[in-house]
Amino acid sequence: MSAQVATGSTTLVYVKTIGIANNSNNGRGFANPVSLAVSSDDRIFVLNRSDPTLAHAIRVGICTLEEEHIGEFGDGSGEGDTQFRLPTGIAFDSQDRLYVTDEYLNRVTVFDSSGHFLGKWGQSGRRDGQFNGPAGIAFNSADNAFVVDQHNNRVQKFNRDGEYLLQWGHGGSNAGELDLPWGVTVDSEDNVYVADWRNDRVQKFTSDGRFLAAFGEPGDGDGQFHRPSDVAVDSEGIIYVADWGNERVQVLAPDGAFQTKERGRATLSKWAEEFYASNPDESTTRDVSNLFPTLPDHSTPYQVSSQTEAYFWGPTSVTLDKEGRLYVTESNRHRVQVFQRR
Repeated sequence: MSAQVATGSTTLVYVKTIGIANNSNNGRGFANPVSLAVSSDDRIFVLNRSDPTLAHAIRVGICTLEEEHIGEFGDGSGEGDTQFRLPTGIAFDSQDRLYVTDEYLNRVTVFDSSGHFLGKWGQSGRRDGQFNGPAGIAFNSADNAFVVDQHNNRVQKFNRDGEYLLQWGHGGSNAGELDLPWGVTVDSEDNVYVADWRNDRVQKFTSDGRFLAAFGEPGDGDGQFHRPSDVAVDSEGIIYVADWGNERVQVLAPDGAFQTKERGRATLSKWAEEFYASNPDESTTRDVSNLFPTLPDHSTPYQVSSQTEAYFWGPTSVTLDKEGRLYVTESNRHRVQVFQRR
């Protein structure tokens, strides 16, 4: 389906930025975060994928919207029960059990909301219940998990204990087909939305995999996508898409019509302000830097974002909390930008 373009009344109000680079295995800050989940008591769980050369920094960090650092869990790169190799997606069920996918280990690991290991399931393969690169994960109202199985080009459905229920999808670009899908979400009616990464679109399905609609097409115009990595849907059916390749977030109406877009408006986080207050030399260097340069018209979104501090650079996931706040996880700048729809 082609992109539907309309001028909507939706606006995104910038709230704040959370984050600062931290390539250690503990402490406040993030290391290439890729996904985020919010618990029922409003704690923010950030999945830090880190860099292959800094595997010790792979972890789940816990903080609040007010930037209180609570702690972390996960002990770096490995195959143990509490370890990760390439953690990719994170989500809570209704009982505040936290599920983390790992596209290298081809499994889902389950923790309680304090970070204690509860169990794991999955193995490498193409058969029912097996994975080849599990990515996004989301839960419906019955606590069934939908896991995007990216290299198998399908979505698999499990109960919350990991029992396989059903699957849909295969490689291709026709309706209902997938090409390296990544993110997934579920709306208030239990419909499933998939960020169909290489097909540059979002697809909508019923909870048993029946195709309903497709939104978007390749490009950088309004309602077009370049490698969308994640999707979220609010209580009114408004769709939020992490348009990763275009370094932006787009907002669509329930029917897929374009509403608005956002490049990012980051300010310093509380953690960053405290860092500069304690490191005046770093603060002086920042003061004389050009953080919003004028660039040639032919610059790519990546080139613009990499040189413009306020903009998204690597927006990998979009997450909504129960108050409707939108959290945009920004991997390349180790931070999260928070917005509220108006």
